[in-house]
Amino acid sequence: MKPVSQATSLRRAPVQRRSAERLTRILDACADLLDEAGYDALSTRAVALRAGVPIGSVYRFFGNKRAMADALAERNLDRFTERVTERLRHTDGEAGWRTAMDTVLDEYLDMKRTAPGFALVDFGNQIPVGARHAEPNTRVADRLSQLLSGYIDRTPDEDLRRTFLVAVETADTLVHLAFRVSPEGDERIIQEARELLRAYLGRVLD
Repeated sequence: MKPVSQATSLRRAPVQRRSAERLTRILDACADLLDEAGYDALSTRAVALRAGVPIGSVYRFFGNKRAMADALAERNLDRFTERVTERLRHTDGEAGWRTAMDTVLDEYLDMKRTAPGFALVDFGNQIPVGARHAEPNTRVADRLSQLLSGYIDRTPDEDLRRTFLVAVETADTLVHLAFRVSPEGDERIIQEARELLRAYLGRVLD
């Protein structure tokens, strides 16, 4: 059982291992219930029952279900980053940004298809939190700028962050379209997304 990172939506960060494991169970239950019933039917009480913890344990970490779902989205981003990092570790370092882009997109698609709760919450797109720097796609673009800058031999400056933000916004729109057309993601639309990203990033990064 892997503890969740210290999400910014937490009322209180877990200190002891038992507390971290309880938080993980709460977020796992939240993800399962999102798949089963959707966000509108989600409740802190239902999460507590599914996780097998007192309702007070849920309120110890979260003030409401929106904060809980946002913490799940932040955990999704952490896990996504870890998975991309692990895959890139096993690729040829000379492969370039195209390999990195395919890895990022493939991992996102895999989580979209398999990670509990991800289809609804992903990185927070369904639950915006307001400030520009906290918008989900901006968080993803900033994370990718840091993660991939060394791999593509570029400085993670404002230009690179803007480039990734455009790419992330584009991919996000087209992937959501693909999953509206088909429950598993329409492969033709996904391929169109790959080609569009390659054309845009090729103009900027080559």
